[in-house]
Amino acid sequence: MLEELHEECGVIGIYNSENVARNVAMGLYALQHRGQESAGIAITNEEKIRVRKSMGLVSTLLREHNVDELQGFAGIGHVRYSTTGSSTLANAQPILVSCKWGQLAIAHNGNLTNAAELRAEMEEAGHIFQTTSDSEILLHDIARTHAPNVKEAIKKALSKLTGCFCIIILTKDAMYVARDGYAFRPLSLARFGNGWCIASETCAFDLLGATYVRDIQAGELLTITQDGLHSETFVKKDHLAHCIFEYIYFARPDSRIFEQICDKVRRKMGKQLARECPVEADVVIPVPDSSTTAALGYARESGIKFELGLLRNHYVGRTFIDPTQNVRAQKVRLKFNPIEGVLKNRKVCVVDDSIVRGTTLKILSRMIRDAGATEVHIRIASPPVAHACYFGMDFPNAGDLAANNMNPEEIAKMLGVESLGYLSIEGMKECTGAPADYCAACFDGNYPEYIGKDTGKFSCG
Repeated sequence: MLEELHEECGVIGIYNSENVARNVAMGLYALQHRGQESAGIAITNEEKIRVRKSMGLVSTLLREHNVDELQGFAGIGHVRYSTTGSSTLANAQPILVSCKWGQLAIAHNGNLTNAAELRAEMEEAGHIFQTTSDSEILLHDIARTHAPNVKEAIKKALSKLTGCFCIIILTKDAMYVARDGYAFRPLSLARFGNGWCIASETCAFDLLGATYVRDIQAGELLTITQDGLHSETFVKKDHLAHCIFEYIYFARPDSRIFEQICDKVRRKMGKQLARECPVEADVVIPVPDSSTTAALGYARESGIKFELGLLRNHYVGRTFIDPTQNVRAQKVRLKFNPIEGVLKNRKVCVVDDSIVRGTTLKILSRMIRDAGATEVHIRIASPPVAHACYFGMDFPNAGDLAANNMNPEEIAKMLGVESLGYLSIEGMKECTGAPADYCAACFDGNYPEYIGKDTGKFSCG
């Protein structure tokens, strides 16, 4: 995807392991695609939790801090792209606090849709916040909750939350793992030597050599101590609402999410797209890298030759950060270069995963035509994105979405291409094998959960 939507973060937790700080950091490398604004780790040695955080990539964290000095047996880690709260070091996670339960560190992947209301109520009661992150609100609620122990305090606090969340909380001697009742975002458990590993995606397990055990269940609170695992349910919903955009774009294709291999589902979506939106073309090319798997599926089903017609430069910053369109155009040209030998004098079918605003795809379509393509046809391996997301994706306001303002024919004209075809909502859901278990609100506007009164990126600040 050229306009680079962003999942707000990735989390990892390791319990009962040697070299835990190094292993947590290694796991974060595998989750780097889920957040590039900040990275951090928190390590406990049973006496004290210590935190190290940096703005930027995991490599920056390791360059700025000697994580090997953080000796301990358990730790959590976080990579962040903010959907709630501004991009500052104060908002980087893990967030560490001291309260009546002792030290608590939290790593949170998600977006709390009632965060603004909870924060306003707490501020009225005299609470002082150090960040604009919705994750800090949960820590405040745990700290003020009357309960016999910290686990019961966590359960009570979790029960008040709406929205999506995958949370790992570290104390001096235990780890608590929670997933919202709809299971919007992926979160899995693995065996790691004599200990345990929790991660947003199983690609982190592969890097560490951990063995996948199962997904954390919807509404589950998992307690990990030296005595082992204890699972209980803190909330029940009447259906699941996995984010289908994890399959379309966010998750790495080699990850197992929602109990399926992402690559397999993406290929199915590409094949279904070929059945629904055929085209007469000489070659099928992907917009690398997120669309490559879907393009392979499209090419296989259509019988059209698959080629790599665009070369991607992986060392250029994200396109969304630039405020002006002329700079955006320069970034697109820096990031992608068309391969003339593949494109010249050919009818080209370009497969992309989605269209948000369409501004950068317009630039890329022109570049492909300038490289000699006689026709350019766009095929999108998802339906039109017509609604904002309130559950952890950095979608723009609905008014900025191309599909909210134009029909496919008008978008094709804006892009300057011969044709444009989208995967249908029904076809997309069928590719998952369990269509009723997925949230597609960004496509159909059917939100499964309360979306909050103030749901902007800075709703807590």
